[in-house]
Amino acid sequence: MSFPQPGTPAPDFTLIADDGSVFRLSDQRGYPVVIFFYPEDDTGGCTIENQEFSDLTPQFEQLGARLVGISPDTVASHVRFRDKYGLKPRLLADPDHLAIGPYGIWQLKKLYGREFMGVVRTTFIIDAEGRVADVTRATRIKGHAQRTLDKLTSLLH
Repeated sequence: MSFPQPGTPAPDFTLIADDGSVFRLSDQRGYPVVIFFYPEDDTGGCTIENQEFSDLTPQFEQLGARLVGISPDTVASHVRFRDKYGLKPRLLADPDHLAIGPYGIWQLKKLYGREFMGVVRTTFIIDAEGRVADVTRATRIKGHAQRTLDKLTSLLH
């Protein structure tokens, strides 16, 4: 499956957040939404990425953006991860791939010669009307959150 392309309607989804609330993408209309998909809680790269987004959460909020991280982990895993590192973005649990599937990020990956299915680290910016405004594969983790903030700022101005 391929990623939704810029200009197309963002696939809607409903997931449970780390605080127990229900997050429905279509309920966010009127606000830009930044969705960063990451492979797994409490792993090296995912921790760095989440900490960087956490550090920049106030700047995303100043732009009126809703910032959420999604992985296939459970709500309980997200709670432990959030509490361990003091993370600020809402973390949405997607063990059934309700968002991961439609966004086309569950793909065959290779690591050290081993092939497996997993989440391709990707960030989507959804505009206030619910359309995909930008898609970025996070090939370099360090600095990805800042690059996303810069892109969002550029799209809004």
